[in-house]
Amino acid sequence: MAKRVLKAALIGSAFLALSACNASKNESISGGQLDDAEKASETLLKTGGNGDDWGAIGYGYDEQRFSPLTDINDQNVGQLGIAWTADLDDARGQEATPVVVDGVMYVTHAWSKVSAWDAATGKPLWKFDPKVPGERAVSACCDVVNRGVAVWGDKLFVGTLDGRLIALDKKTGKEIWSTQTFDASKPYTITGAPRVVKDMVLIGNGGAEFGVRGYVTAYDADTGKERWRFYTAPNPTKAKDGAASDHIFASKGNATWSDKGEWQTSGGGGTVWDAIVYDKDLDQIYLGVGNGNPWNHGTRSNGEGDNWFLSSVVALDAATGAYKWHYQETPGETWDYTATQPIILAEQAVNGKPTKVLYHAPRTASSSP
Repeated sequence: MAKRVLKAALIGSAFLALSACNASKNESISGGQLDDAEKASETLLKTGGNGDDWGAIGYGYDEQRFSPLTDINDQNVGQLGIAWTADLDDARGQEATPVVVDGVMYVTHAWSKVSAWDAATGKPLWKFDPKVPGERAVSACCDVVNRGVAVWGDKLFVGTLDGRLIALDKKTGKEIWSTQTFDASKPYTITGAPRVVKDMVLIGNGGAEFGVRGYVTAYDADTGKERWRFYTAPNPTKAKDGAASDHIFASKGNATWSDKGEWQTSGGGGTVWDAIVYDKDLDQIYLGVGNGNPWNHGTRSNGEGDNWFLSSVVALDAATGAYKWHYQETPGETWDYTATQPIILAEQAVNGKPTKVLYHAPRTASSSP
């Protein structure tokens, strides 16, 4: 494996060998057809392109964060200088990875604002302010940050701190549609970047520290209509929600949580606030799931059970959101050992055979078989 990022990722990283299966080759998960602009976006996300674009926060679907460009190297990197600068609106936390498509750089910044610049010259092209209410900051554990956008066809998607998923015209920054993804009366937030899987936009949320129940939802990229939802903690009554996660919780997952415990009033946690990765070859979604609420397992679940799917990597069917498998990195989590850290997809030799794997460096800093 020649890519340097994968060699670096091996140091201190954990990996999971993925089950071998045939990938679905559907034209579109929903059965519909993609337009030419969307097909171009899909190709860019699948291949990463030639390096002229940085099509997603992780570069492409594999999220390897590696550019094939070679003009800048270890011999001339010291000659780099500033080409242009731009001042952002707020002196708050900035955590976004810029996305560059067709010569335009898109960056989110504090308060879920989005700006577009000419990547070569720094000329401002447009700015979008979702006008997040200031009081929402109380629900954000770690400042009013945002980690980036997703570009798909003629649209750009951003999640806002107050729970909206918004589609913008990528040329003008004008809002196309907006949908509220969580109950705004509860202390949820969105700080992570959306991911687009063919004609669906996937988004999670944060708030486990303050007492919410985690989930990820897929929305139609054209309309904002919900397609499927997967909860990462059970219903407080252990009843069904009409969600893609119902079957696995009813058959096995509910048994890993106590019948009584504070999780039933706090929501259990398990928010997916960052890592949502699409495996283009196996047609699977991988979720990195966060900590429980309350943090202490003894208080949360009376010290009983592993508490699926806290601190886990969870694999879902991309079309339906149905459960496929999971690996719980910290059963009975009680130390804020989240599994929300970035996930990198790759292929490497395992016992002499090419094997699809994912690299993950969770807070446990331990190896995963």
